[in-house]
Amino acid sequence: MDLTVVDLMVFVAFMATVVAISLYAGRREESTEDYFLAGRSLGWGLIGLSLIASNISTEHFVGMAGQAFGRVGLAIASYEWMAAIVLVFVAWWLLPRFLSAGIYTMPEYLEYRYDRAARTTMAVYMLAAYVIVFLATVLFSGAVALNAVFDITGMFENRFGMQTADAEIWANVAGIWLIGIVAGCYTIYGGLKAVVWSDLLQGGALLVGGAIVAFLGLRLLGDGSLLGGWSSFQQANADKLHVVLPWNDPDVPWLAVFVGGLWIPNIFYWGFNQFITQRTLGAKSLAEGQKGIFFAASLKLLIPFIIVMPGIMAFQLYGDQIANGDKAYPYMISQLLPPYLRGAMFAALCGAVMSSFNSGINSASTIFTIDLYKQYFKKTASPKDEVFVGRIATGVIVIIACLWAPVISGFEGVFNYIQEIWGFISPGIVAAFLVGLVLKKAPPMAAKGAMWLGVPLYALCRAPKWIMDGIYDWDTRYLTTLADGSTKVVPPDGVWSVVYSFNSWSFLHHMGLIFLILAAYMVLATKLQPLSQPREMPVSRVDVTPHPRQYLLGGIVIAITVALYVVFW
Repeated sequence: MDLTVVDLMVFVAFMATVVAISLYAGRREESTEDYFLAGRSLGWGLIGLSLIASNISTEHFVGMAGQAFGRVGLAIASYEWMAAIVLVFVAWWLLPRFLSAGIYTMPEYLEYRYDRAARTTMAVYMLAAYVIVFLATVLFSGAVALNAVFDITGMFENRFGMQTADAEIWANVAGIWLIGIVAGCYTIYGGLKAVVWSDLLQGGALLVGGAIVAFLGLRLLGDGSLLGGWSSFQQANADKLHVVLPWNDPDVPWLAVFVGGLWIPNIFYWGFNQFITQRTLGAKSLAEGQKGIFFAASLKLLIPFIIVMPGIMAFQLYGDQIANGDKAYPYMISQLLPPYLRGAMFAALCGAVMSSFNSGINSASTIFTIDLYKQYFKKTASPKDEVFVGRIATGVIVIIACLWAPVISGFEGVFNYIQEIWGFISPGIVAAFLVGLVLKKAPPMAAKGAMWLGVPLYALCRAPKWIMDGIYDWDTRYLTTLADGSTKVVPPDGVWSVVYSFNSWSFLHHMGLIFLILAAYMVLATKLQPLSQPREMPVSRVDVTPHPRQYLLGGIVIAITVALYVVFW
């Protein structure tokens, strides 16, 4: 589709406003605390919106909506609704401990609790995961979304005479570098304060834009009537409007959702992931941080209605026109929105990408500066030195992520990619934190062993299937054609068939199983070689008085979550 002048004017005006306000907010950030934690001055509104804006990106608009478009349907909403309960857990139990210790980074907490090697292990893991998994995925999915909405491929074909395949590749590359450069510039300059203010603007546009798409989709289904559209939507998609799938479902099994592996990536992401926790660590007080988290949790309950359900609507409206589920939501935008709103949604999508991307690069540079540079390269670094190094690290991370992002195109489904690859490190990190918080005398080797063992154990659970799929795909004797025309690998009977069957479990089951193994290892290590005395944690100057209604606010979020599961069971 061709962009109109109005589209371009709205887009440029919005992006210019975001950059200008972010640069203004991030001026004079010269101290370490100012640059990396916004001077510990963030209020609950900024924290809540920044958490959501940083979390919700084209990974969701492209990947999660794509999953909903396909077989999974509303069940993918469990990632959002269960996250709301996990956020309540973070506000009640984890945030008070982290703020009272006065930490800058999550790896720093592991040094106080265990030792320096535990801190370094987590820091290296997180840096690698941010670049290879998170940042690259955000860039690639953002480029895919923008290309699908505005047909940048067609523009390259017409203007440069490229073949379609080449034009699509270069359109994605152009989108990746455009997003990386723009978001990187104001993040390098302004630090966390610039990031959270851009999140405020872009997060608001994101939520409003998503709501408009859902509204227009329902009106179209109901020939102008919202109630008629909802009725049509329910009747046509009754089989997809269930959050509970069989226990052995390859994507969202109910066993993993309620008692198993889904809790591991959620607890890791919302409780121990620097990318998320950096906002709450910048809270002016514990009470403000808790209010911000409860606000974010309430918004998480709304996300499936503006992302997941429109993905299902796209199947009902345009299922015969969309071959790849990852393009469902962008295609729906291109068909539903009038010209004067396309530019606004373009800006919202770009904002979603940049909110997540700038948050990720800021957190990655924080970990590099605080946990690696200051620990191993210059222990006497001044705050001015740390800010300078943080800015250089941000720029380098942007370049690496932009170079790696095109590789993501070789994987099937961006949402599955990012969730599955995190599994290499999340069970070990969750075990190290949770067991260490519960067992006060857990020794350093327990935590380090859990983080070191988690990677090879997860590889044993996932990699053999990847390898066998590649081998058996070449031999038609081991391929079975399914009813929908796709093929399925069926290895020969024997030990390899058993291995393949185990490796074919949902990655959520594997994450839950590995977490239990690692937790058991830590308990055994503590029993055999406990610390003589529990570690003494530092005490910060942050006001850690809890919010007086913390249990009421958290309880309301949990009650609404339970009600949603009852309604959409």
